[in-house]
Amino acid sequence: MSQKTKGKKKRLAKANNQNHRVPSWAIIKTNRAVVTHPKRRHWRRSSINTG
Repeated sequence: MSQKTKGKKKRLAKANNQNHRVPSWAIIKTNRAVVTHPKRRHWRRSSINTG
């Protein structure tokens, strides 16, 4: 990580933060209509554009 620029680290941190499951309260509130996260990303299957 020491070789990466600050901008790249910020983008990686944002991608890491976005990569969370749908909150349980949202699943309950929508009566399981919303269960999956469309922007969920797996570290091995798909890459992110860090620039």
